[in-house]
Amino acid sequence: MEEKAKRIAELLKILANEHRLLILCALKKGPLSVGEIHRFTPNITAPALSQHLNQLRMAGILESEKQGMNVIYRIQDQRATALLGAIQEYYCRD
Repeated sequence: MEEKAKRIAELLKILANEHRLLILCALKKGPLSVGEIHRFTPNITAPALSQHLNQLRMAGILESEKQGMNVIYRIQDQRATALLGAIQEYYCRD
């Protein structure tokens, strides 16, 4: 049980950022390119967006796939999807 608590605390640390939550809210609807994700996060720079995407990918929350000139991201960690579902009513709405 202690190990599970440690893993969920690590996940919550990664998610405890408003920009990463916006990214995940956008991706909850399905895979998106970086440009499409940036439309959901207009108040951060492209380099900052790339850093957040990389942090989420390195944490195993997102996976990415190169398609031509685009990189497509999708949520791969179902724990993140479940947590987003729990907070969606309060956070992921326009």
